[in-house]
Amino acid sequence: MANQEPTVFNDRYELHRQIARGGMADVFLARDLLLDRPVAIKVLFDQFSKDQQFVERFRREAQRAANLNHPNIVSVFDWGEESGTYFIVMEYVEGRSLAEIIRTEGSIHPDKVAEISSEVAAALSFAHRNGIVHRDVKPGNVLVAPNGHIKVADFGIARALANVQSELTQAGTVMGTATYISPEQAQGMEVDPRSDLYSLGVMVYEMLSGHPPFRGETPVAVAYQHVQDSPVSLRASGVSVAESLEAVTMKLLAKNPVNRYPTAEDLRSDLRRYQEGAHDLRPSSQSGVSGRTFQHAAPANSPPQKKMRVRRDDGFRRTALFTVFMGILLVVFGYLVVQFLDTIGVDDNDDNPVQLSMSEVPNLIGTPLDEAREILREAKLSVQMDYQTNIDYSENTVFDQEPRAGAKLEPAETVRLWVSKGTGPMTLIKVIGDSVGDAVRDLEAMGLRVDTLELEDPVQPAGQVIDQNPVAGSEITPGTRVILFVSKGPAVEQIPDLENRPVLAAMNIISQLGWLASTSEEASETIPEGLVIRTEPPAQSKLSPGSRVEIVISSGLPVMVVPSVTSLLEDSAVQILEAEGFQINLIEELLPTESVNNGRVLSQSPQPEIEVELGTIVTIVVGRSEILQQDSVVDQSQ
Repeated sequence: MANQEPTVFNDRYELHRQIARGGMADVFLARDLLLDRPVAIKVLFDQFSKDQQFVERFRREAQRAANLNHPNIVSVFDWGEESGTYFIVMEYVEGRSLAEIIRTEGSIHPDKVAEISSEVAAALSFAHRNGIVHRDVKPGNVLVAPNGHIKVADFGIARALANVQSELTQAGTVMGTATYISPEQAQGMEVDPRSDLYSLGVMVYEMLSGHPPFRGETPVAVAYQHVQDSPVSLRASGVSVAESLEAVTMKLLAKNPVNRYPTAEDLRSDLRRYQEGAHDLRPSSQSGVSGRTFQHAAPANSPPQKKMRVRRDDGFRRTALFTVFMGILLVVFGYLVVQFLDTIGVDDNDDNPVQLSMSEVPNLIGTPLDEAREILREAKLSVQMDYQTNIDYSENTVFDQEPRAGAKLEPAETVRLWVSKGTGPMTLIKVIGDSVGDAVRDLEAMGLRVDTLELEDPVQPAGQVIDQNPVAGSEITPGTRVILFVSKGPAVEQIPDLENRPVLAAMNIISQLGWLASTSEEASETIPEGLVIRTEPPAQSKLSPGSRVEIVISSGLPVMVVPSVTSLLEDSAVQILEAEGFQINLIEELLPTESVNNGRVLSQSPQPEIEVELGTIVTIVVGRSEILQQDSVVDQSQ
């Protein structure tokens, strides 16, 4: 533009320079000449401007977004059209997008993440209360001003775009969109405000770790992970973050919307608790927190020590200064414990605690070992066993445990069991259904020698114990040899027939069979859009594990160009249209006597050279002369 006059839209908005490019529009810095202020103008790409249905949806959504007046939402001032080009006028926010900050600076300090997330949640909460779901929450739509203030852009715009392009098949912004898409969006289901909260959860995860929870070679592969896979724990992957903030993040990323925060305000409540400093109350390296109890770790090879419980006993004697002093200390200590538990979501009055997925440790003392292990497996907790001689409990019976019953643990955390050796031979435990690693560890803890043998199994997943020898319940002595039969997964022989299956279901099957999946598209006259046409290699082909299978997906009916048949005789026109695969609707128009256009096509719809789907009905208007019609009547009467 440097060598030309500036472009001015509607005699008011003077475009200066391009500042961004998205999947549907270019964004320019401009000046509102009427109000003499900078504005940002989003100019739609031509392919959208030519789609009148989209333009109408876009206009409605822009008007709805213009009614969102909130400090954390980019304001929409105006919208219009200039020589067939459609645009919207927005508030200009000086600063950078959150996407640029993450790309250039990497992960963000957890306290700052909580601050940013709280402001984004405030924007979402206001929009949701006004009946607008964003549908495209991502770092590129979050703007950070130089003073740190947060603004969320593009409310309602994704809804206008929803029926124009498929998020998993178009190029451009699809990868960015797929990175933050909710499982229900990826499966084409209806979305509600909780979908925005899932996308915000992906953003929080990315801000804390420097990368999103799911990455893949294609948008479909990423969307598939959102539907099927669980994100890696932040703390397990080395991210330094408080348990309470990690719990907030994982709750946002729940696959089922029911398990997420019901509203953005509920999320803000937990973020406020974190911001108020309760996250600094962390257990020391020598102690742990379970439920409402502080406990010291037991020595590695000894039974657990008795726990020191916080008590609020009004029966303390008040006659000695020392007793009063100790009472005050206990009260203060108890207050700090309650505040900490409130921070991590263990508040009996909180309808939506942060850690809804926490498992309560059952009382296992006196329980037979096999039964105890099954109980812990159902509670999604791991087990570690220590065998010791104990005359008070029969062999293979739990006589102590750590943590105590009632403690709250996250899934997969370990419960340590002390198991009686009894006074005679040991009884072999059942390890069928366990992972081979857990089974070997448990059996070796009993002093047994363990060998493994892999077998193909059509049902049980690879790495799971499917049988054992000797059988569970057999009497054994230390040093006994135990053989574990371990599944190595189903025998991979032939590719199944996936025709007419949804693409995500097909990818799931290919993945479960041990192959890598990729996708491509082509038009089809018989397979509906979005369903599988075939695979490459084709169904029934034999493949080895790790091979790649391409899933060919229908993009809908082939597109045909309407031929020109105007002025042709009726028979010729019909023959041409039918040969191209079009259906015909014939309309007759009465002409003057002996007209030269008798029997010829006077007009057609759709017009020539228009692209339409195969099988489209083409209406042709054929001229009919009055004299011939009269002759026809005479002929019939004879």
